[in-house]
Amino acid sequence: MASTRRPPAGLRALAGSGRHEVQSWTRATKQSLCLMWQKVKIQLMLSMSFLVTVFWYCRRLYGFLAELLKRWSDYLQRKLIKNRSVLAEVDLLGYSAREWKGETKQAKHMREAYNELFWNCHIKYLRQVKKDNYCVLRAVLFQILSQGIPFPSWMRERDILKLPEKLLYSQGCNWIQQYSFGPERYTGPNAFGKLRKCMETLKTNWIEISGTKDHEERGNLCNTLFSDESKEHRLYEAIKFIMLYEVVEAYEQIKNREEPIPHLFSRLLARDTSSDPLSFMMNHLNSIGDSGCLDQVEIFLLGYLLEVKIRVYRLHRFNTEEFQVNYPDEYRREWNEISLLTEDDRYYHIPVIRT
Repeated sequence: MASTRRPPAGLRALAGSGRHEVQSWTRATKQSLCLMWQKVKIQLMLSMSFLVTVFWYCRRLYGFLAELLKRWSDYLQRKLIKNRSVLAEVDLLGYSAREWKGETKQAKHMREAYNELFWNCHIKYLRQVKKDNYCVLRAVLFQILSQGIPFPSWMRERDILKLPEKLLYSQGCNWIQQYSFGPERYTGPNAFGKLRKCMETLKTNWIEISGTKDHEERGNLCNTLFSDESKEHRLYEAIKFIMLYEVVEAYEQIKNREEPIPHLFSRLLARDTSSDPLSFMMNHLNSIGDSGCLDQVEIFLLGYLLEVKIRVYRLHRFNTEEFQVNYPDEYRREWNEISLLTEDDRYYHIPVIRT
């Protein structure tokens, strides 16, 4: 048998040295990779911790901002509702039960009147109107604007902004400087300028709101307008002045024996306290909004100049011929109709009819 020959000792030593170098290189590479991985791992952990912290803070910030926005929105809504002078609809019979508890004769009478409205007049809801001395003007104007009723025909033919100027200069009514602006009780040389601003407010808002075709949007505009007390008061003062203007026109026609005038002017001027335009202004108009409100004959005038038939349900007159009254009684068929509800001929609410 042939014997295997072993490699020389030098070759064996060289091979052993190569393996040792390879192992050393492999070990060094592994150590380097491990060290690099440790560094990368630490960086990844720091990055993840940072991202988790940022995410946590973002969530906290988002929650804080959302809560802040909600509270601000609730505050504005409460403020709007608090300032709103015409409230949202409430159930008619529920309102009657809350307001007229007990078994007194008056309470029973009022509950019967409300039941009559609910079952026979198709009035299912009620909008409460702020109880002050602008109450009837507010209830009438709110319905005109919320229903999108346009300017009366005679107002479209004339520029109502020029009515104060016409009375002051064309008709010589310099006594309009004694005009008083409701609770403001202002009289003086600037009355003319204030009246013009009132007329501008009325015209601008009436045109804008009546020109809005979407019912919901028009309702939002009305809610905003009737939450702004200063604007509201300018609207009512403009209507008061238009009433004065109409009385001056009718008075001049009577003096000059011109064409016949509606009977309501004769009734108004027949009163001792309003026998001419000046006494009408001083004894009646100036107190409206401050210490007095509209009398029934003045509601006739209001319906006439705004060209609306105002149907009033007078609950304290239930079971009499005066339970339902139209203002004015002389109206045209093409006029729009609005409704009021009163328990005492002083404060008025808005009945909501559902058929």
